[in-house]
Amino acid sequence: MSVVIIGGHDRMVTQYKKICKTYNCKAKVFTQMSASLDKQIGTPDLLVLFTNTVSHKMIRCALDEVRPDTTQIVRSHTSSASALNEILSQRTAACSSI
Repeated sequence: MSVVIIGGHDRMVTQYKKICKTYNCKAKVFTQMSASLDKQIGTPDLLVLFTNTVSHKMIRCALDEVRPDTTQIVRSHTSSASALNEILSQRTAACSSI
């Protein structure tokens, strides 16, 4: 499963990737708006938006690039490690039961 995380804290990037790895997910983490963000997102299985720590422009850019019929979109107000753990545990359990 591929995961794209938009937002969060700069110092948590390696921890976000480590958490995704424990759930056998490949992760891309974008905490800052880059010039080519729209080209880097790709087609993930899951898009996690940490809405408290991200700009509206970055959210709009991410939502414009993913297709809602193939990508699950999850919004979380907190960008903590436990929030990401909870999101991934729910989503990977749902995927494995299919």
